[in-house]
Amino acid sequence: MTATPYVMLVKCPDTLGVVAAVSGFLAQNRCSIEESHQFLDQETGRFFMRTTFAPESESAFDLARLGEAFLAVADRFQIEWKLFDMRQRPKVLIAVSKFGHCLFDLLHRWRAGLLPVDIVGVVSNHDDMRSFVEWSGLPYHHLPVEKGNKRPQEQQFLQLVEDLQVDLVVLARYMQILSEEMCAALAGRCINIHHSFLPSFKGAKPYHQAHARGVKIIGATAHYVTTDLDEGPIIEQGVERVSHAKSAANLVTIGQDIECAVLARAVTWHVEHRVSINGQRTVVFS
Repeated sequence: MTATPYVMLVKCPDTLGVVAAVSGFLAQNRCSIEESHQFLDQETGRFFMRTTFAPESESAFDLARLGEAFLAVADRFQIEWKLFDMRQRPKVLIAVSKFGHCLFDLLHRWRAGLLPVDIVGVVSNHDDMRSFVEWSGLPYHHLPVEKGNKRPQEQQFLQLVEDLQVDLVVLARYMQILSEEMCAALAGRCINIHHSFLPSFKGAKPYHQAHARGVKIIGATAHYVTTDLDEGPIIEQGVERVSHAKSAANLVTIGQDIECAVLARAVTWHVEHRVSINGQRTVVFS
């Protein structure tokens, strides 16, 4: 039995027999379930399932053929589904502006073997991070934004995504608002870290906004990018208590540590295929 599992993600209307049908299908195709998690959203009547499995014989196994065979089950239960081979490391493109802490953290985790991805490059609208990125052995794509006309830059960005066959774009404090066209092109495969515990304190300088309001908890939010600014489905959040004695600068320092941890968890869960989008929310099998 192989130690490398495959993953099946399922979401569908709640119907009696879905778990039995999926489990039975895998058994019929000589696959052993290693782990399975399910969730029923009572509000929407949607059912979600993540199953890891391994074939009895790796040499005789074909993931594409398994997918074709699953179509009959999917049609019966109106299942939206995806199959993944965990040996295939997703290709990730990171975007950054002038704040490097999230970039530094992601690259450290990647170089240490803690992040199961292939980082194929870094995009920036500034040149500040070039030396560190190139020292890390990665290509640096400086794509400056023309004031009042960001369309050419976004076209270059999307061309990079296509040319490099990118699976996930990570906005690691990339301080640009993406156009509706770009959001649509990257739907479900673009994660942003927002330096605030959303939905409060959106927009610029959220830590300064929070300080002005005398908050006692600060945090950060990782979410999928949509056309609704800072309102995409939330993947992960983190918080830390603060007191009146903390300055705005103190909050920035504390907040940056939270951002790094939250973004790393969100990226890891996404590439491990633990996240299913559920309308404006997510189901995370962490």
